Amino acid sequence: MLNIKFDPFPLLTTNKLLLRQVEKSDVNEIFFLRSDERVMKYIDRPLAKTTDDAYKFIQNINDLEKNNEAVTWAITMKGNLKLIGTICYWNIKKEHFRAEVGYILHPDYWGKGIIQAALSEVLNYGFIVMNLHSIEANVNPDNKASIKLLERNNFTREAYFKENYFYDGKFLDTAIYSLLINEHKKE
Repeated sequence: MLNIKFDPFPLLTTNKLLLRQVEKSDVNEIFFLRSDERVMKYIDRPLAKTTDDAYKFIQNINDLEKNNEAVTWAITMKGNLKLIGTICYWNIKKEHFRAEVGYILHPDYWGKGIIQAALSEVLNYGFIVMNLHSIEANVNPDNKASIKLLERNNFTREAYFKENYFYDGKFLDTAIYSLLINEHKKE
């Protein structure tokens, strides 16, 4: 069984990024990300309607961290603490040494290698510090950019579920990708 603790919060850094805890002061940036149709296009969840929705989201992720059930990092550029995206481990199955990774990024930063850099650091943290055996990603099969990112990081498709998810009046397909510790290239 995994024994994980997110207190103190695990700050992560890359050459260009600082991955820090999401704070209540990030509410406007979280609201933008969670309400922007481009960002949420493949995340089958209702769009945030108010900043109060964003506050509730922040409170929820902070509560999950306090209970060591999930961890969400604010993606920021070094030297500028403004949140431009998030990356997280959630749906942690401690008894199976497995967690699900998820990420979103402001459209102004798409195509610049930011999620790649953040994901590399978060994967290392998951395997080395959290002692995960496998990491999964639950992907909308139409999200070609995310699938390409996962495959570039040695994730393989484990499953394809047809119409297994009901959202917004439609049945949607789901692709499950995973990465085992022995398939991960540590940097």
